[in-house]
Amino acid sequence: MNTYSWLVRREFWENRAIWIVPIVIGAALTLAALFGRVDFAALSLPAQNRVLGGTVLFAFGVTFFVVMSIYSSWYLLDCLYADRKDRSVLFWKSLPISDTATVLAKLLTGLIAIPLVYFIAADVSTLLIAFIVSVRARSTFGNALWQPDIWLQLQALWLYLIVTSAIWYLPFAGWLLVVSAFAKRAVMLWSILPPLALYLLERWFFGTHVVGTALGDRALGYIHRAFHDMSDHTAWVKTVTDNDTITTPASVWSLLNPLGFLSSPATWIGVIVGIAFVAGAIQLRLRRTEM
Repeated sequence: MNTYSWLVRREFWENRAIWIVPIVIGAALTLAALFGRVDFAALSLPAQNRVLGGTVLFAFGVTFFVVMSIYSSWYLLDCLYADRKDRSVLFWKSLPISDTATVLAKLLTGLIAIPLVYFIAADVSTLLIAFIVSVRARSTFGNALWQPDIWLQLQALWLYLIVTSAIWYLPFAGWLLVVSAFAKRAVMLWSILPPLALYLLERWFFGTHVVGTALGDRALGYIHRAFHDMSDHTAWVKTVTDNDTITTPASVWSLLNPLGFLSSPATWIGVIVGIAFVAGAIQLRLRRTEM
């Protein structure tokens, strides 16, 4: 375990964007709250304050999560390729560290460590923004951002997303590692062209769309497995503010569906495929050191 800890630290040392990017995003949002226009209509009902405050906090979290998803994907696609490109792979292979440990540490960094960094950055930034807005907007809107139950729900939602998305998207992460360990150049094209070629060949020669359906379900099916049915109207609350209606979840707890996610065959099929890809990336790491 200590070996993996040091290997993950190495990734943070060599890839400073892991922590610089969320800091920049947090600083930009904080400056916007500090010097930007803070103008919210007066809300007379506590329910309106609750809905608006929760919506704003959730929007901040979504900003961090979207950027984190893009950066994590790029990191997984580049991490093994960069080691071969700058020849640092030769140095690391001279150390008593197995290729298995190296690849698993990079996988852990991409799926768990980076999301946790963004989670912490989002929390700290949101606290600062909530404090600034509460001072600038005073009682009009500031009190809406200080609701312990909403904060608790957002923390649970973040951690749930980190764990379940890491499991669900393991096949994609494994594939990106395979490409990173195999490609000599143009890693982005290598990550896209083989699946696209399989899809087109299947359509041309067999007239079926199994590959497209599988890829589409893996890319977009996460929400349906990890959360309860969004069409259930009992899980949503409608609040009218200034003749506009805002629809929000009654609570995060009513949307999370961990039992459904873990009991879905698609979840575990994806885990098996992901493990196979990771094993392939390890084998490629053992054999490919040249560019």
